[in-house]
Amino acid sequence: MHRVSSLIFGLGLALVAATSLSAQNPGGSAEGKAMKNPVAANAESISAGQALYAKNCRFCHGPDAKGNGPMAPKDSHPSDLTDAKWDRGSTDGEIFMVIRDGAGPEMKMKGYKGRMTDTDIWNVVNYLRSLGPKKK
Repeated sequence: MHRVSSLIFGLGLALVAATSLSAQNPGGSAEGKAMKNPVAANAESISAGQALYAKNCRFCHGPDAKGNGPMAPKDSHPSDLTDAKWDRGSTDGEIFMVIRDGAGPEMKMKGYKGRMTDTDIWNVVNYLRSLGPKKK
């Protein structure tokens, strides 16, 4: 029985470590920079992204994406998603990776992989782009 519980504990630690390693850290990533957004930023995508944002993101980032949501974890400072400062990378791919994998290293923002499809995440990226400064 001890071996089984040790194995389960070890697998749990490995999962936590893997999640932390895949999270987007400050500074962005080469992988994210190389990703291209496959979803056109049209009215349909932006509208879908707005609905997904309202369902999944507004509680922490606020209804206007200013980073002032009422349910943000204590002592966290969710990003203002409408400004020109993107600490974890400013390309569409880097933003996609933050939404998909979470924001490390403290993991106050958990990733949405498995809870949102890739297309849904790209729609959220397109919606966020419609709010803030245009991409470079």
